[in-house]
Amino acid sequence: MDAAMMETSLSIPVPPAVANKLLRAQALLGGVGERLNSMEDATKSTHGGETTSDPADSCADNDFGPSVLGTKEYWEDAYQKELETFRDIGDVGEIWFGEESMSRVLRWMDKVKIPENAAILDIGTGNGAFLVELAKHGYSNLTGIDYSPASVELTRNVLQAEDLMDITVKETDFLNCPGELKDFDVCIDKGTFDAISLNPNNTEEGKKLYVQALKDALKDKGFFAVTSCNWTKEQLLDRFSEGFDFVQELPTPSFQFGGKTGNSVTALIFQRLC
Repeated sequence: MDAAMMETSLSIPVPPAVANKLLRAQALLGGVGERLNSMEDATKSTHGGETTSDPADSCADNDFGPSVLGTKEYWEDAYQKELETFRDIGDVGEIWFGEESMSRVLRWMDKVKIPENAAILDIGTGNGAFLVELAKHGYSNLTGIDYSPASVELTRNVLQAEDLMDITVKETDFLNCPGELKDFDVCIDKGTFDAISLNPNNTEEGKKLYVQALKDALKDKGFFAVTSCNWTKEQLLDRFSEGFDFVQELPTPSFQFGGKTGNSVTALIFQRLC
């Protein structure tokens, strides 16, 4: 369902709290595409369920609960199927949040004049689609990581098909690689922090590990571009309040529920403090 359809079909009055959950659920369900039809069952335990987060956490993590979408097994299975499809017919699969999610980050990088030789890390590279776009945009010092072996294999196949063999791709768990990733000028995340936030095991610890891993990976004054369908601007500002400065919010599609406006996704830029 696209934005126009949502505005038409969901114009009845909805309480703000419910509207926020509907927006997030719709973004999560709609942004991934047909390959994740099994999401419907998973999100039954995700939205409106109990959470494992610390009650003292001010990020309002209780807006949704754990889900299989936060497990390595789920993504390994998904990317194994995409790898087989790519080998059969050359289809790279879904682009997480769509092509516009990549374009808006690239426009920002152009605007602030990120050098073409800047060290850029794609956190949770998936099928490598963003690495391909970054390379076509002229960026030459690229690294993609993912904890899914099938994702890494798929990415390498996609890059080979595009004749982009100078890009580093690693099978790496971002939360458990102390000292392995460092000195990056830009780190990019499209949905990986979302998935970590849905992990049924040690959810709160995983989010804290993510923030620390990000600090370790970035240079002083390095930039972090995050796109999320689970978290609002205010929640992300709170989550990354220690060690990062907020730079700007990138424009994303907005929907309207009963006179209340919300965004399908949130895209923010942070800068690491010295």
